[in-house]
Amino acid sequence: MSELLRTPLYDLYREFPDARCIDFGGWDMPVQFSGIQREHEAVRTKAGLFDVSHMGEFAVEGPGAAAFLQRMTTNDVDRLVNGQAQYSLICNPDGGVVDDLLVYKRAGDRFMLVVNASNTGKDFEWLGKHLPDGVTLNDRSREVALLAVQGPHAERILARVTPEPELLSGLQPFRFLEGADICGRKAIVSRTGYTGEDGFELYVDASDAATVWRELLGAGEADGLVPVGLGARDTLRFEARLPLYGQELSDTISPLEAGLGAFVKLDKGDFVGREALIRQKAEGLKRKLVGIEMADRGIPRALYPVYGADGRIGEVTTGTQSPTLKRNLGLALIDARYAGLDTEIEVDIRGKRLKARVVPTPFYRRTKQDEGGGKVR
Repeated sequence: MSELLRTPLYDLYREFPDARCIDFGGWDMPVQFSGIQREHEAVRTKAGLFDVSHMGEFAVEGPGAAAFLQRMTTNDVDRLVNGQAQYSLICNPDGGVVDDLLVYKRAGDRFMLVVNASNTGKDFEWLGKHLPDGVTLNDRSREVALLAVQGPHAERILARVTPEPELLSGLQPFRFLEGADICGRKAIVSRTGYTGEDGFELYVDASDAATVWRELLGAGEADGLVPVGLGARDTLRFEARLPLYGQELSDTISPLEAGLGAFVKLDKGDFVGREALIRQKAEGLKRKLVGIEMADRGIPRALYPVYGADGRIGEVTTGTQSPTLKRNLGLALIDARYAGLDTEIEVDIRGKRLKARVVPTPFYRRTKQDEGGGKVR
């Protein structure tokens, strides 16, 4: 059995007595630091600090870099300007998802890709197989540490650790700054997020990660900043209906089935998987990812079967009792005939079929922030 990988911050986890680590895609990662419920609430109302250094970072450079990424990803890379990031997907020829990722345009022919930790090796091999002459692909994952500050107090916390806070306040969603000064260290700072809250991502040299982590926790203590593990990261992204690869996305689930059609530009020209997706759209989707809420008492969990009048119609991809809404909710990939709002279905929970219904998503949406934190609508 191979030894689990560790981020540059691993040794700092032991400073938290309640921290608990798990094997996550081959990485020894904290599922919690002080408790999932507490960490979830902190991000929704104050701020949380995430170590997501297990994510992969690739450098794609060369005169044909933009054209290469245009062919390998579903979104329109040509729309990007320098300093802009874009959510996108990599598909296989059948239209299934190899991975979802962020594409950062650093300059005309220089890009950074941020990919899922468990897919880093697979993605690198897949992209390498299609790499044209004149374009270079380099894996920088072990050189880069990635920290994220998320929550309504994120901006003012970061303002304390940079000499140019106005640059952060002026940073628009899905834009980034090169060479920003954070805690006296150089960083790429972006504003994307995976929690449904405002927040920032800090890409720093791996050797600087511990210093930045400690200084951020100190700077944010008065505002309730706490370290957050993978458990709350999952419940936060779930409430905001943000997909997790391996659950809402896979090599057999297309971005159209997952409700991510906005990030698939079928009119931009050829890309891997385009023909299959055009055909799928023309024929009509046979499966759709929907939100469900339990009517009977029970919590839907990943892989639980879902039933309709015609028998089994799909399965739950993610489910939990929402920490924010206190409702038993799930995402399920089901027969498209049952995807209409308020459609009654059943979820098999430990051998018993319990009633549920299809409900709107996202379950949680951030509105105008006040000093008390986010509001739900």
